[in-house]
Amino acid sequence: MPNRQTYTVLIPFPTGAGHWSTAGEEIDLLDVEASALRTAGRLELTSVLNATKALKATTKKAE
Repeated sequence: MPNRQTYTVLIPFPTGAGHWSTAGEEIDLLDVEASALRTAGRLELTSVLNATKALKATTKKAE
């Protein structure tokens, strides 16, 4: 069974049947489902966003 990963929506996009995602929403997708959305800058892996936030907080604290 393929693994799903959790992504955070950066820019809303249509999810089907007239529904749209919302910025900040966390969704579970397969890599193939998320590929084009990541390339377009609409999604990012939640773990990557959390790591980036932690790095920024650590850097800001050190200054």
